[in-house]
Amino acid sequence: MTNRIPCSADRLDLLDPEMIQAISEASAFLIARQYVTEKRVRIVEANHSQISSTVIGKAGLYEQQINLKDGHLVSSCSCSVAEDPMCRHCMAVLLEYHRWTSQPEASPSSSRKGSPSRPQTNSKTRAPLTLQSSVPDIKLSEVLTFVEWLQHAMKAIEKEQPLPPAPAIDGGEVSAWIIAIKSLEDRRRETETVLATLDAELRDRKAYAARLTQQLQASMADLKTAQVTTRDLEHEVDTYRSTLMKLGKLTQEVAQHDEQIRMAAREILDKGSHFDKVATSFKEVAAALQAVAKTTPEP
Repeated sequence: MTNRIPCSADRLDLLDPEMIQAISEASAFLIARQYVTEKRVRIVEANHSQISSTVIGKAGLYEQQINLKDGHLVSSCSCSVAEDPMCRHCMAVLLEYHRWTSQPEASPSSSRKGSPSRPQTNSKTRAPLTLQSSVPDIKLSEVLTFVEWLQHAMKAIEKEQPLPPAPAIDGGEVSAWIIAIKSLEDRRRETETVLATLDAELRDRKAYAARLTQQLQASMADLKTAQVTTRDLEHEVDTYRSTLMKLGKLTQEVAQHDEQIRMAAREILDKGSHFDKVATSFKEVAAALQAVAKTTPEP
């Protein structure tokens, strides 16, 4: 998350704890101070206008980028904590940077070999400076305790068992190591849980895909059967169409014959009427002949 707040200071080392506490939530500020006390803050690179750092939080390692530009303090962190105006990790970085820059200059005789020196904070010097957090003294007993605990932790990890209880070490670098290892193990277990869930979902999706494949195959078989049926129906339709065409031709022929039959019937009726007249004439002639025969005397 990224936050942007107005800032009257022109250098990051001028932001003292009181100023940081004044703009922060009380609970977040207490946690930030605890992170500094437990040496969880690591400043990778810094100068009077920007800081790059990492903080070992309660749920893992987070990265921060803090910039002071144009009267605004812009802070970004890889965490998802919704704290205003800045998260606890960025506050811890500012507290650690102020602690580091406000330390008195160590004398050459008291400086340890290989320890980084504190950057100069002379107000006249404005050149960017690169620094790292101080490397605290590490007790050999704490290291031996840590190594012994680490051996048991490795065996527990190999057997996929919970990590053994952390040894009682009051803060310091070794405590940060243990916290980092426990954080990595927790994240590994979360990852395994997520992978197991994804694997189960993948199996369910494969089974669902197999069922869909079977249904698709059955649908393809039904489609082939429907295609065969469709071809048969098309053949029947063609047959019916041909039959209808033949019936149409027969109907036309029947209509033509019907007209001929009607004409023939009319002719027959006409001839029948003529025959009736002839028959009537024959009857009249026969009747006349019979009458003549009756009136004629026998010889």
